[in-house]
Amino acid sequence: METGSKMTARLMLAVGGAVLGSLQFGYNTGVINAPQKVIEDFYNRTWLYRYEEPISPATLTTLWSLSVAIFSVGGMIGSFSVGLFVNRFGRRNSMLMSNVLAFMSAVLMGFSKMALSFEMLILGRFIIGLYSGLTTGFVPMYVGEVSPTALRGALGTFHQLGIVLGILIAQVFGLDLIMGNDSLWPLLLGFIFVPALLQCIILPFAPESPRFLLINRNEENKAKSVLKKLRGTTDVSSDLQEMKEESRQMMREKKVTIMELFRSPMYRQPILIAIVLQLSQQLSGINAVFYYSTSIFEKAGVEQPVYATIGSGVVNTAFTVVSLFVVERAGRRTLHLIGLAGMAGCAVLMTIALTLLDQMPWMSYLSIVAIFGFVAFFEIGPGPIPWFIVAELFSQGPRPAAFAVAGLSNWTSNFIVGMGFQYIAQLCGSYAFIIFTVLLVLFFIFTYFKVPETKGRTFDEIASGFRQGGASQSDKTPDEFHSLGADSQV
Repeated sequence: METGSKMTARLMLAVGGAVLGSLQFGYNTGVINAPQKVIEDFYNRTWLYRYEEPISPATLTTLWSLSVAIFSVGGMIGSFSVGLFVNRFGRRNSMLMSNVLAFMSAVLMGFSKMALSFEMLILGRFIIGLYSGLTTGFVPMYVGEVSPTALRGALGTFHQLGIVLGILIAQVFGLDLIMGNDSLWPLLLGFIFVPALLQCIILPFAPESPRFLLINRNEENKAKSVLKKLRGTTDVSSDLQEMKEESRQMMREKKVTIMELFRSPMYRQPILIAIVLQLSQQLSGINAVFYYSTSIFEKAGVEQPVYATIGSGVVNTAFTVVSLFVVERAGRRTLHLIGLAGMAGCAVLMTIALTLLDQMPWMSYLSIVAIFGFVAFFEIGPGPIPWFIVAELFSQGPRPAAFAVAGLSNWTSNFIVGMGFQYIAQLCGSYAFIIFTVLLVLFFIFTYFKVPETKGRTFDEIASGFRQGGASQSDKTPDEFHSLGADSQV
């Protein structure tokens, strides 16, 4: 389908407006790390003011862990609620409405110091977690549905680019000389007001998803008009034909609930792939690197670890841009495999470097190279691909339910790593990354044997491949197996 496979101003506006939500998610993932000491001082002062005694170390640790982890709890609930909004209000309107949560969170966190209330900060973290959970469903779904087939992978990578840019901005703003200090940290946390306001200004000019208009609302003329603007051409017949085919297929399917995804042989393989790819993103060890990069660099003997952490953020962003340019050439499956293999190699290097650091001080340089390599390989495959491949693996009917399940898997594993890595690091020391190496190898094997290539194929072509997969294997020809792009069926 070559029609309208170019970038148009309206398409850029739609994608750009949507990924401001991804930027918020990234910013709030990274923002809490740098000002840890000054926020803990605030907790201590507040406790002293209220109870006229210093806070105990155990209570302070609990409050801080809650401030960090409650973001993921909000994310789990938000991601699981995606389906409640997208079919009722539409993809674009759902993104617009969710900004109410961002504004509430900005006010709570921004004024928590003035009100001497750490409860406001923790509640604000929970609410922005809800917002981020919804965003991880809304943005990839909307971007996938407005993009032409030939650009779907490249534009799908913008969600991850938004996330890593958000993390990088948070790392830079969190520097002591900018906003990571005792007087300005409430502004650092409340800054989320700005991208929320920007999104509220931009999104009303972006169109609703044409797939939603045609397939969910049956408004063909509106869908046709939106497609013409998005594609920059008057001939959108091939896009419309593909959507109508998907709509006819959807009529034949009954409404797909979350339980139905697991019960039906037609959906069992794609939902398993979606879940495992989300787990491969979070259980790869990347969040362990992001959450604890400063302490890893300290252990490696870096004098200014905060700048090395920002360096890893720059590498992170640069390689997401690389992925954006190669994803339509190399394919999703290939990039995911390269990323997983490269990360496993870097994890082994990191383990060797940290283990031999005491005997050979120059190993600190190897550990930095290994961390940067780990981050780079993550952004080539496991970073961007699991987000948008969910939109590609499912047709319009089961897509919202699939996003809810995939999002919940992602946020739950994020929470487990965030809470558990500290204890694993204490228990295993420099061998902690061996656990991630084993997981990366397992994810590589799964991807090699089970994940199809979706590059250049329409949503309906991909979904029909899985529908055939639901039939008995004796009915399948070797060509049909090959068309799925994987060597065997679940």
